[in-house]
Amino acid sequence: MIINYKTDQEIDDMKRAGALAYELLDLAASTIQVGISTKEISDIIHDYTLSKKATSAPLGYMGFPEACCTSVNHVVCHGIPSKDHILKEGDIINVDVTPIVNGFHGDTSRTFFVGDDSQVSQTAKNLVRCAKECLDLAISKIHHGCTILDIAKTITKHAHKQGFSVVRDFVGHGIGRTFHEDPNIQHCSTVAKLQPPIPLSKGMCFTIEPMINEGSLHTKILNDGWTAVTIDGKLSAQFEHTIGIRSDKTVDILTLP
Repeated sequence: MIINYKTDQEIDDMKRAGALAYELLDLAASTIQVGISTKEISDIIHDYTLSKKATSAPLGYMGFPEACCTSVNHVVCHGIPSKDHILKEGDIINVDVTPIVNGFHGDTSRTFFVGDDSQVSQTAKNLVRCAKECLDLAISKIHHGCTILDIAKTITKHAHKQGFSVVRDFVGHGIGRTFHEDPNIQHCSTVAKLQPPIPLSKGMCFTIEPMINEGSLHTKILNDGWTAVTIDGKLSAQFEHTIGIRSDKTVDILTLP
């Protein structure tokens, strides 16, 4: 494992990328509506990214064909935007963006309701709320010297208390000038317990991005090689932020305005 520790100046640079990422999700929120295709959402995000003299990290990454991921309903992550996928009343959709600004990545995602909230099932509302709470609680537990297991325990405890499961097939990750760096950030405590305790320390930048499932925690990859779905066809929700720990041990959420 090779961890790329960042200076405070580099964390400031990452915060600029994170601020644009936050803007992109606000743009997605204003764009999402019944009848729009996920491809249209991706195109709008890509055009806005270019207008800010930035680039979209997902586009072309290991062959990924679009500027963001759009994961609808039972899609856990890495959903490929498509002109044929039209959003319907009551859907939930996670939009995951990663702009690159001056060489640094800002990685964040949110799950949105489509159409009138009254048409979204109570299960979906509870699941989305739980996923957001899992992220917020995990961030609140971060301090210099805490471990990845501490994060995973917090997420797993809260999700299980609400009757939901935590995906273990996909994890958070270190980030900086490279999209994915060490270490992996486990969200599921069962998996995290099997790894050596990795303390989070000053200079580290990483994402926390718990994927919370309505039913089984297990997933499968579709034939496109990217789209991950729940094994039982039940709903999945996710929220994500990029976090930095500064030289004074302050914990900073980098993907905020």
